[in-house]
Amino acid sequence: MTSFRFRLERVRAVRERKEQLAQEQLARSLSRLSDSQAGVRDAEAELQRALDEQRRIGGTGGTIGGADLVARQAFVERVEQQRRRSEQQLQHSEADVADRNAELVTAASEHEMLIRLRERRRGEHEREQARQESNAHDEIAAVRFGRSVA
Repeated sequence: MTSFRFRLERVRAVRERKEQLAQEQLARSLSRLSDSQAGVRDAEAELQRALDEQRRIGGTGGTIGGADLVARQAFVERVEQQRRRSEQQLQHSEADVADRNAELVTAASEHEMLIRLRERRRGEHEREQARQESNAHDEIAAVRFGRSVA
């Protein structure tokens, strides 16, 4: 009796490692996505604070110098620009997560295909082993039966 040997075991191991790497990359992408989402929330909160401060100062009825107004407006514009960059980073992170997820799906399906092939071949091997064993038993029984009759 021969033991089962899957000839594509090395390929299966490589595909399994590829799937594990894809899982790790997806996890890192999800972490970056979470950071990007937090960055957008922080930028929006900072923008809201800047706008509230600008409204508060404008609503006091006091006199404000032109240079101060220009400086405050420049600050609000910088905060808005930072928020836009944060949103762009978020979009990039979302696209990266989608790409990594697609890579993981592909790697997992390739690995799963080889696992199914290995199990099918193992079943074929076991059936062939059982058939050979049955033939051997039949032959032994025939030889013994032939001796007892003679």
